[in-house]
Amino acid sequence: MGLTYLKNVSTLELDVNKCTGCNMCVIVCPHNVFKITNKKSQIINKDFCMECGACQRNC
Repeated sequence: MGLTYLKNVSTLELDVNKCTGCNMCVIVCPHNVFKITNKKSQIINKDFCMECGACQRNC
C-alpha cells in the first residue's frame, strides 16, 4: 500500500498521445503511481505522487 501525501494537490499530468509505452515511468516511480495498459501509461493513483520528477526525467 502506498502513501498519500496530500489529497488532490499533485500537479502530475500525463499526455497519453505522447506516450510510447516504454514503461520507464512505472520502473522509476517510487510510489507505483503508473501502470501500462494497452501499451500506454496511465496514472492509477495521483494522490500517491510525491512530485519527485523521476517519471518526467526518464520519459
